[in-house]
Amino acid sequence: MYLMYTCDPLFSNQLQKDLEEVKELLTNATRKRVRDVLAAEKQKLELEIKNQPPPKPKDVVEEEKSSLGGYTVKINNYGWDQSDKFVKIYISLNGVQKLPAENVQVNFTERSFDLLVKNLNGKNYTMTFNNLLKPISVEGSSRKIKTDMILVMCKKKREEKWDCLTQVEKESKEKEKAAYDTADPSEGLMNILKKMYAEGDDEMKRTINKAWVESREKQYKGDIPMDI
Repeated sequence: MYLMYTCDPLFSNQLQKDLEEVKELLTNATRKRVRDVLAAEKQKLELEIKNQPPPKPKDVVEEEKSSLGGYTVKINNYGWDQSDKFVKIYISLNGVQKLPAENVQVNFTERSFDLLVKNLNGKNYTMTFNNLLKPISVEGSSRKIKTDMILVMCKKKREEKWDCLTQVEKESKEKEKAAYDTADPSEGLMNILKKMYAEGDDEMKRTINKAWVESREKQYKGDIPMDI
């Protein structure tokens, strides 16, 4: 397994400043609910700082920058699944199997991993996952190079199902669910329609607008008792 340690000093510095501000707010907070929220945020920031990869010496950073050449592309597209023991991330890159093995480098921490692919058709490719949903085993994790694909194998510390890859994804899903789980069914439907309208293409927007107009017309005629 080839390891590549990267760290953004500016990002780490911002996390540290956030933590200091949360600590100060926690010191001054008096209400239990506020203190609980701040304590949870403090714990989250401390965990994120802990999982930041260690910074590399300046001479090593400079050497790597000079050796990369070309320009760097951030990888956003991937697929993933899981088994009892591993979370598997699939990254498609045409021709990656032709590279020397040392050009495909991965660094794992307990809650993150960084991928760097150097000099693939004149470009470098990077992918970073921070705040993985659950801890992984650094020693048991690895990467495999296949035809036009890289497989990143994150070894689970506990054999349990992951609902998503990162803590951020989990929190986002929980917020969406809370928005739709309302006591008023019509309000939940409206939330869903608003989301579909905001994310839909022009055809979707026209369809929703048409349904809305027809619904209003029926209501005015007394055909239905309640607006959608």
